[in-house]
This record gives sequence, structure tokens and C-alpha cells, in this order.
Amino acid sequence: MEKILSKAVVLLSGGLDSYTAGAIAKAEGFTCFALSVAYGQRHVREIDCARRVAQALNVTEHKVAELDLRSFGGSALTDEVAVPKRSEAAPGIPVTYVPARNTILLSLALGWAEVVGAFDIFIGVNAVDYSGYPDCRPEFIQAFESLANLATKAAVESKGKFTIHTPLIQFRKSEIIAKGIELGLDYSLTHSCYDPDETGRACGKCDSCVLRKKGFAEAGFDDPIEYVDTNK
Repeated sequence: MEKILSKAVVLLSGGLDSYTAGAIAKAEGFTCFALSVAYGQRHVREIDCARRVAQALNVTEHKVAELDLRSFGGSALTDEVAVPKRSEAAPGIPVTYVPARNTILLSLALGWAEVVGAFDIFIGVNAVDYSGYPDCRPEFIQAFESLANLATKAAVESKGKFTIHTPLIQFRKSEIIAKGIELGLDYSLTHSCYDPDETGRACGKCDSCVLRKKGFAEAGFDDPIEYVDTNK
């Protein structure tokens, strides 16, 4: 008898973390439904890369939901606020934090999961080499998972129990990259920069670029994307 694969909703941002998390879901045998959210982020390249990543993962369906968080602002990613470079970063949670973003993204993923009959959600959050966002921490994920099992018809009617999978949460960036290379991922499809130039080249100096470059260097692999600084 043919094995029936479990369904999973995978949040795909177009970055290397979510790409790797999605590949892990596929490797674990899940039938993947990918969700990306155009939330008003300043650079559409992120969504373009998410489409490329979804195609590379050969997901069952890729949905791009539109939700304009620019009306709230409050972040360098959704407002007319300069993206700081690593050397300019102030202490505390950086201005690139988007208020409640992962709560919102997981809520959308949860809603779609109920519709497609999935009880597993994958998100590529990381709490080791990251920018200090509060919604990337294990305690947040645990709290959201508890909420998911209280707030949904599917869980209340005992049709299943929701699990939020965070396979990368305790990985260093270099370990994430090494895992992706092991899985055969093409990281040239991804985008990490908070402040790319008009052609889409990564700035190389924002927090996300610095973490990415450091990860590739420590993993011993060349970063295949193009940077404004050709020396990378």
C-alpha cells in the first residue's frame, strides 16, 4: 500500500533559512504547501526569490498572500527608516524588527493549514546567529503552538494536534548552510539583504548580510549571490 504523506505548510521568505527549513520538511517526507507573505516589505526581490525557491523545492502549491503592514510602519523594512549597517547598529532590538511579524505569519500559515488539512507548520527561525528579534525565540514558538491548539476548530474537534517545526532554531548560520549544501540546495536562488541596490545586489553591510557572509565563511563555502562590494 502506498504511504500517505503528511501535509505541512512551510513559510517561505526567499531567504536561505526558510529555504533550508523547507528542504528539511521535504526530506522528512512531508507534502509541502509553501506560503509567502507580501507584507509591504520595501524590496519585492524577496518575493521573487520565494517563488524561485518554491519551484526548486517542487512544492505542491505556493501561495503568496498580500497583507500591507506599511500602514502601521514601525520598521526599517516597512517604513521610510534607514536600514542600519552593522557598524551603526544600536544596542537592543534593531529597527529592522517588524512588529509582531512572525505572529502574523504563523497565524496566516495556521489558517491555511486548517484549510488544506495540515497539522505541521515549518518556519526557519533561528535563535543563535540572528538579529535578536523576540519572535524568533523558542519560548515564542512554544507559546504559539499552544495557542494554535486552543484557537482552531481542527484541534478542538480532536482532528489532530498542531506542531510548529523549527529545525534550525539552535543552528549557527554556518550549520544551516552546511545542512543546505548537504541537501543539494542552490543558495544563489535566495535573498537575505535588508538594503539591496536597484539591481538587487546585496549591500554586504546590513545585519542580515553580515550574518550570511560570516556563515558561508565559517562553513567553508563560497556565497553564490552578488554583492555591491565585489570583494564580499
